[in-house]
Amino acid sequence: SRHYWDKEAATFDDEPDHGLRDPVVRSAWRDLLHAALPPTPAAVLDMGCGTGSLSILLASLGYEVTGVDFSVAMIARAEAKAQAAGCEIAFHLGDAADPQPALGVFEVIICRHLLWALPDLTLVLKNWATRLAANGRMLLIEGYWHTGGGLHASQITAVLPPYFKTVVVKDLSSTFELWGTDVLDERYLIIAQH
Repeated sequence: SRHYWDKEAATFDDEPDHGLRDPVVRSAWRDLLHAALPPTPAAVLDMGCGTGSLSILLASLGYEVTGVDFSVAMIARAEAKAQAAGCEIAFHLGDAADPQPALGVFEVIICRHLLWALPDLTLVLKNWATRLAANGRMLLIEGYWHTGGGLHASQITAVLPPYFKTVVVKDLSSTFELWGTDVLDERYLIIAQH
């Protein structure tokens, strides 16, 4: 799996919602996340940060960002992009399913299109919740794709740890600007807050 994502790193940003190169797509993601996040400067952990596009976007909004990915090539690209953008972001090579305690505690954990690929969804969400501050929140951006892969929103909300007081599911399928194209599958944002 790591070898696969190392190979994908070279072309990963070619997808409009991965590279966020298109100003319209980038602006749509900025607006979506800004509305779901606490005020700056909050500490944000970007799980499965890939090439760092969301990490850089969040840092540019004034958040203190840490990114974790298990692909050496993805982390290398993320670090190079952050340096080019003038953003100070701590990127770590590691297992997003079980973040190390040394990373610290965060007001926000964000994850985009990674949960579907991780084993034991219940345990992963429990592990992530232990990295959240008392009033912290998770932003989980996922989907169930026309290919049959992914997760339905209900599969995630059913196994969220019980101490989240508020859980909101926002449909993202019809927001063309986020994806740079029309999508025919289920895409959503889950905001789970202590």
